[in-house]
Amino acid sequence: MADLTNTMGREVDVTADREGKYLTFSMAEEEYGIGILKVKEIIGMMAVTMVPQTPPYVKGVINLRGKIIPVVSLRRKFGLEEIDYTDRTCIIVVEVKTNTGNVLMGIVVDAVSEVLNIRNADIEDTPDFGSSLNTDFILGMAKTGNRVTILLDIDKVISAQEIEIVLQAA
Repeated sequence: MADLTNTMGREVDVTADREGKYLTFSMAEEEYGIGILKVKEIIGMMAVTMVPQTPPYVKGVINLRGKIIPVVSLRRKFGLEEIDYTDRTCIIVVEVKTNTGNVLMGIVVDAVSEVLNIRNADIEDTPDFGSSLNTDFILGMAKTGNRVTILLDIDKVISAQEIEIVLQAA
């Protein structure tokens, strides 16, 4: 993110909205984080009902206390190899913005790690990988100890059009 100039001619730091608490989780030996305010709950793996003719990253739907929620595999969405589920594999239920309002969606991850309070000073912009690679869904790279945690904008991980397809299938 870059600095913008406000109406007074002074630069305004637009990265301030990245600071805060993040639920961190692992996938394929990498750490990711989602803003804690987007997380509604974490549940263990449960039976997922497959829905025909959905994109490959859509696992299906679950019945969570009487509410049907679409479930997406982040591994598939990110082009990572699928692995067998373990006792640490879980579904993070997140609230995602769509064109028609907010919806609940489940994302399957390898394991939830912890909640971290990440300061602006510890967040760097996403490196430029060239114009052919879409990194709009990455808020930034957080330096957490001796690791890098990739901070995700869950509203952009799956586009509004993709969410609509998933919701129609559910």
